[in-house]
Order: sequence, then C-alpha cells, then structure tokens
Amino acid sequence: MLSRNSRTAGSALLALALISSSALADIGPMPMPLKGVPLPAVPGLSDGPNPIIVDRQKALILGKALFWDANVGSDGMACASCHFSAGADRRVRNQLAPGGKSQAAPAFDIGPDGLRRGPNQTLKQSDFPFTQAAQPLADVDERLLARISAAVTGSAGSFGGSFKAVDYALANNDDCQRSPDPTFHIAGIDARRVSDRNAPSVINAVFNHRLLWDGRASNVFNGSSAGGERDAAAGVWVLQADGSAKREKLALPNSALASQAMTAPLNDKEMSCKGRSLADIGRKLLYRTALETQQVHAQDSVLGPLSAAGRGQPGLTQDYIALVQQAFHPRFWASKQRGPFGRPPSSSKGSMSQAYSQAEANFALFFGLALQTYQSSLVSDDSPFDRSARDASGLPLELSPAQARGLQVFRRAHCALCHIGPNFTSAAVDTNAALVASKPWGFSGPGFRNSTSANIVSRMAGNKGFGFIDTGFAATGVGRDEWDVGLAGKDDWGNDLAYASQYLKLLSGDRSAVKDARVLTVRACDLPTSIALNRLQSHPTMFTQVQGVQAQSQPTQACLNPGGAFVPTPAAAQAELGSANNKRMLLVTDAAFKIPSLRNVELTGPYMHNGSMATLEQVIEFYARGGNFAGRSKQFGTVFGQPELQLDAQARSDLLEFLKSLTDERVRYERAPFDHPELRLLNGHVGDRTRLATPGGLGPQLGQDSWLLIPAVGTQGAAQPLPSFQQSLSP
Repeated sequence: MLSRNSRTAGSALLALALISSSALADIGPMPMPLKGVPLPAVPGLSDGPNPIIVDRQKALILGKALFWDANVGSDGMACASCHFSAGADRRVRNQLAPGGKSQAAPAFDIGPDGLRRGPNQTLKQSDFPFTQAAQPLADVDERLLARISAAVTGSAGSFGGSFKAVDYALANNDDCQRSPDPTFHIAGIDARRVSDRNAPSVINAVFNHRLLWDGRASNVFNGSSAGGERDAAAGVWVLQADGSAKREKLALPNSALASQAMTAPLNDKEMSCKGRSLADIGRKLLYRTALETQQVHAQDSVLGPLSAAGRGQPGLTQDYIALVQQAFHPRFWASKQRGPFGRPPSSSKGSMSQAYSQAEANFALFFGLALQTYQSSLVSDDSPFDRSARDASGLPLELSPAQARGLQVFRRAHCALCHIGPNFTSAAVDTNAALVASKPWGFSGPGFRNSTSANIVSRMAGNKGFGFIDTGFAATGVGRDEWDVGLAGKDDWGNDLAYASQYLKLLSGDRSAVKDARVLTVRACDLPTSIALNRLQSHPTMFTQVQGVQAQSQPTQACLNPGGAFVPTPAAAQAELGSANNKRMLLVTDAAFKIPSLRNVELTGPYMHNGSMATLEQVIEFYARGGNFAGRSKQFGTVFGQPELQLDAQARSDLLEFLKSLTDERVRYERAPFDHPELRLLNGHVGDRTRLATPGGLGPQLGQDSWLLIPAVGTQGAAQPLPSFQQSLSP
C-alpha cells in the first residue's frame, strides 16, 4: 500500500499532466483591465435637484485633508496612519495583536524565536508565516503543521481610555481617562493597542459593494453610522424653510466608503478614546486650520492651490468649517441654533460643554462623504496589465513571457474565480454585473460557466455542504474558525452580518428579518447552484415538489439558470431550517472574509485578513497546499491542493510575475492621485519588547512614542519607490 505522501505525489503528477493538456489550458475567466470602468453611481450625492454636495472639488479637498490629518485621532492617529503605503500599512514595530477578533481574551503566544510575542516587538522575516506547514507545498493536513499561531499583524493605533472632552483649538490630543490595558503593556507600562485585523488597501475600494473584512460597512450610507438601513436611529439634521431643523433619514447607495469612515475614528484600538462621537470630532476640527501641523506640498494634486507652503507654514489656508460650507448644501450646516442637536458628555467643561451646532451634529455626514469623495479618486488602473493591447478574447499581448505564462497559471489554478472582474475581486458586485454583457470573456471560459450577476447572495460548496454566502466573501482556511468568525458575526445592533442569513429567513416567510432592502432582490435563478427544482423526484441538497416549491417572486428575464427560478415554500424552508439533518438551508459563512483586490498586491503586504503572511511566495504556497485548516465553510471548490503549483517551481515564479504586472507605477512612486501631505507616523515605542521608556506625552504610565516623518509628496511623486512589507522586515 502506498503511504499518504506517496499517494499524494502520484495523484499530483497525474493531475499536473491533465492540467497541462491543451484541453484544460484555460478553465477560468480572463482577467480584464480597469481602465475606463466607471465608478459606481451614487444618485443624489452631487446631482439632481437637491444635491448634498454642491462643490465636488471642495469635497475632494476636504476629504483628502481629513484623511491625512492626525488631529482626527484622540492621540495623533490619522486615517492615513494605517493606510499610508500603497493604501495599506507596512509598519513592522508594535503591530502584533495576540489573536483574532472573535477571541475574548487572547494571550500572546511563543514565537519562532522561542520568546513570547508581545507589545513593541519588531517583526522579522523569520516570524512569517504565523501558521507554517512542515512541508509548505504538500496538501493541507493540520497534523503536519509545524507551527500554529492565532497572532495577527494589525495596526498600532490609540492608547484608548474613556473620552472626556476635546479642545477647540489648543490641544491636539483629546482629554481622556487612560486606564491600564490588560494586554498591551510591558511591566505595567502601556503600549498602544493594535487592531485585530490587517489593514487592507483603500486604493480601488470604491468598487466594492461593502467594506471591512466582515462587510460591517454597509453599501448604504445613513449619514451617521456604518450600519446603513440596519440602524433605525440614524439620520441627519436638515434645516427647514421655517428655520427649524428636523432629523431626516438618509439612504445613499454605493457609499460603503462613507459607512467605513464611521468606524475607525471611534474605535478605541484604532484612533479614539472610548465614547467619543463624530460630533465631538467636529467640535475639535471645524474651527481649526486644515492639517494645521502638517506640511502640504505646494504641488499637491488636490491640496496644492490651498497649501500654506508658500508662506512657509504648515497646513492649508482655510479652516475646516469653510471647506464644509463650500462643499455641502447649506441645509446641512446653516442653522444658527444650539440645543436641538444634542450636547457633549458632562465631562466637558466651559465652552466645550455647550450644545452642538448643526454643523457639529452633522459632522458624520461631512466626514463620511468627504472621505468617500477622496478615496473614490484613488483608482489604480494604469498597471502594465491595464496598458497592454488585447486580442478579441481579451488576452493581453504586451506582457512579458513570464507574466503571460503566469496569467494562464492564474486561470488554471482557479484564482480568477474569486479574483474576478476588473478589480480582481467578486466583492465588486455591481461593477462586475454591469460588465457581464459587454465583456462576457471576463466572466466565463472553457470549462467555466458564468455565474456573475447582481445577486448579493450566492450558493457555494463548503466543507459542511452546499450553503449560502454573501457574494464577494470566501472562507479559505487561513485560520481556525473560532479565531475570527468574520461574516458569521453580528453587527452593532445584534443582527447577523451576512446577507445570506437574512435571505434564508426571508425564504422561510420572515420578511421582518430583512434589514437590508437589497436582499429582497436576490433571484434564485441567478444562484450558481439552485436551491429548488420544479420536479417530482427528491434531491439531497435542493428542494423539489417532494418538500414544496414555488416560483420566485422576482422577474426571470436574463436569468443565468432559468431552470432554477424556484424557491421552497415558506413551510418547506421552515421545516428544513428546523431539521437536524438540514442540507438545503445551510450557511457557509463561518470564518468567511471579503475577497481583496489583487491590484498593487506586491506593495500591500502583510497578507490575509490576519496579516499572517509576509510575502507573495508564502501566499502562493498557502493556496498550492489548499490552505491551513479545514474549516466548516471552507470553499473546497476554489481552495484545494494545486498539483501544478506544488510541483512546478516555474509555474509559481510565473504566477508571481503576473501578480507584479498589476502594480501601478503611480502607486509605487506616490504620483498623483496618490500623492499626499506630510504625516508624523507612529512607529512603536522607545524601548524594545522587554521594556518601554517613560513618561509618554499623555501620562506617566504610557510608553514613550517613537515617530517617523513621512514627507509631503506632490503631483510628480517621490524619487524613491515605496518599499514592500517584505523589504521593511529585517531577516
């Protein structure tokens, strides 16, 4: 009898021979360029009879200034502090969190150097990958993992504490009651906290339907929180014709960037003291000079005309309230009243304790939409892959020989099934759906039937069986399910994050469970695997007439699968959900995360939602062996042992070269629109992993910060290219 390894090697050789045959040369869709692809439309934002933004250029200026301004944070953190390098975070000091988001009280484990990981540690190449296979290219087998770690490369942020007050124009740091942190400290001296997920690039994020790794940032912006339609209390203050102000609902579609902007500035690991509101940030910023302590290049592509550099001064020549008033319609800021809009916490004193103005109360609206306007301009569509001429099938003709071979490996290895469309991710739901008709070659191919539609719910095969998952999300087995449940988690209002969960409840007759109206539009006939068939015979994973089926309620024009235009009756769905042997109404959302874009991927390490891999070579090895763990929802149809990648070093090298063809030189050299103001960047603490120097600037028990200065860059970019995360690591 052959040993397991011998059987694996034999199977791999046979599979490699089959994959190399011309009959199976191209089984995945052809990747497509992004150049010329329109941004998702946001009706009513800056068009129509009653727009919210009345001057888009001023909104762009406002958004770029706010994104890079360190005064936004409670203690020196800007949004850009975690997205300063190709839209991502390549810092290597004090970047470790002990475990994933779903672990209640994780503890730092022992690293590969035999020492306990901890705060203020400087990461090295030898620390990665965190979970390592004894045989990096062998099929996944948890019993053969050489080391297992739940550690996360996140982003160092705030010291945290309880918010007390802001200052109009004097203190840059907020007044907070700091308290000892049980995890991020060394001998009783606090280090800054570290987020429990890796910071993905914000470049090209405008194309994604939802944002954050678990989809927590809604596609619909409600003006005051990340929850979209899920937040019943959300709204904005609108000035009425009689001079009064009324709180009104807002629902802007395709505005996940604005929803995302509601999260980090209030997160006590990332940028804030606990209990601070966006109205408090408005009070702090509105009457300050924009970027008041940071140099702005005179040739900045957006901020240059307002740069104070010509005066030998930092910042812009305008304060934030002036930019708000120029960018947004007066109905959102022109009220002279104070009182109806709420007030800051009782810990605020003197002038800081007065009731909010309308502009302060609506600062969430201004902040979210201004940041969305700026980040929507960060479109990277000028890589060698984008610039290449193409034949009628979409095949790029001007890549290098290695890149061209790597493209075919990318297709054969099923990479293009998840990293599909012009932004190389199925999370760009509406962009992909809009291109299917005009560019069908980008969504299908020999051996692969198109399953791209506007559906926000899909049905895929996971280890537990056929189940439902949100479009653009996947479980890959990079970590254990319990470390971070991802899409299977809850939002801030106690609802399931997953659209798929709402859809199953809708099928069972519970319309009240639908919090996101888009779920009502999901068409069964567009699911890649049907949920119901109108036939007599029973089926183990689909409903038939045996259980009870009915026609879908939505129109059936242009269905991907006309025969699948059926759903279970509510009674049949309820019975299946209540069955101990449920096979038809499963969720495969366990440890599923948003599928990231691959654009500029050589510059956006560390990789995966947990930042557990430092190099693209490690990522390729991960997928070659089929992941790390056999999670309940792991999609074995797209993440499985890849014989070609396991056995052919040239194929791995070629795939790497293709991925590098997705790098935009404007991003690498920070040329417009990727230029930026100066940023004083937190870089761990003075000391090392065994001690922290004191006192810090914010209190005697807080570690002394170490800072790097990222210089301002103008339209023409920097002389030196951005280093990758790998290049930032010592051996």
